[in-house]
Amino acid sequence: MANSSGKITKQIACIFGRNCFMPQKSQTIGKYSTSVFPKAETTTYDQPTKERTSLPDYRFVYPEFLPDPNPEFRNKLREKLERLDMLRRRAKISIPEFYVGSILAITVADPNSPSKNNRFVGICIDRIGCGLRASCILRNIVDGHGVEIKYELYNPLLKRIEVLRLEKRLDSTLYYLRDALPQYSTFSFDMEPEPRIEGATIPINPLQVELKPRPWYARWERANLMGVKDVNSHITEKMLKQAAIHEKPWEKFDLMKQYRSTIPEDEQVEIFSEVESQLKEQEVTWQNARRQSKFSRKPIKV
Repeated sequence: MANSSGKITKQIACIFGRNCFMPQKSQTIGKYSTSVFPKAETTTYDQPTKERTSLPDYRFVYPEFLPDPNPEFRNKLREKLERLDMLRRRAKISIPEFYVGSILAITVADPNSPSKNNRFVGICIDRIGCGLRASCILRNIVDGHGVEIKYELYNPLLKRIEVLRLEKRLDSTLYYLRDALPQYSTFSFDMEPEPRIEGATIPINPLQVELKPRPWYARWERANLMGVKDVNSHITEKMLKQAAIHEKPWEKFDLMKQYRSTIPEDEQVEIFSEVESQLKEQEVTWQNARRQSKFSRKPIKV
C-alpha cells in the first residue's frame, strides 16, 4: 500500500511540478521542525508599451482618414480598404491642405462643356463625410445669385484642386454666409493663388460678417457664432428670450458627448501611423512637381 501511494505522489509531482509536493528545506521553531516549501519565483515580464509617435496634426489636415465615430457604421476591414484606395487616389491627384474658410478652385471633367472641363472658385463653407465619401462645399456669388457646389474629394472626375488662399475662420461651418451680405461670398474666377511660406502657421481670419434682415436660413441667434457681427440687432426681445431658453451651456462639459463624437486618441495614432510614410512621400513628390511647374512656365510675350 505504501509503494502504491508513493507511486501516486510521484506521478502527481511529475504532472504539477516536482517542487509542489517535495519540500527541500526544513526550519526548526522551538522543538518543532516544519518543512518549508520554496517560495514561488515571481517573474516580471516587460509589457510592450505603445509608443506615442509625435505625429503632426493629421486629424485637422486629413480629417477624412478618420472613420465615422458612430459604432453602427464601423467596419475595420472596410475602413482599411478605403484608406488604401484613398492613398492610391492621392498618388494620382494632389489633394492639398485646406480648411473651412479657405478659398479653393476645383476643376472637374465635364463632357457638356466646350473645354471638357469645369472650374469653380469659392470659399469652403463645410467639410462633410469621411473615407471615400469625404466632400466639401464651395460657395460663390455668380451674376448676383449664390451658387454652392458640393465636390467629392475622391471622385474620379476631379482633375485639380488649387488652394488660392489658405486660412481658417472663427467658426467650424460657414452656412451663415447664405444670409450674409453678398460681398462676403464674392470671389473672382481669375483670382491668383496667394504666396505662402512652407511650414508657416495657418492664419485665422477674424472677420465678422454682417447678416441681412430676416428671414434667415436658420436661427443663427441660437448658434453662438463668433464670425457674425451683432446678431441681436435683427431679432426681437421675444426671440432673445427663446434663444436663452434653448441654450445648452452644459454641452461643453459633457464628456460622453465628446466621446461619442470623436475617435479615441490611441486609435487616431494607430490610423495615421499606418498611412504616415506614404502621405509624406506624396507630399514631397507633389511639392517638387509644383516647384518644377513654377520654373517651367513660359514667359509672357508683351
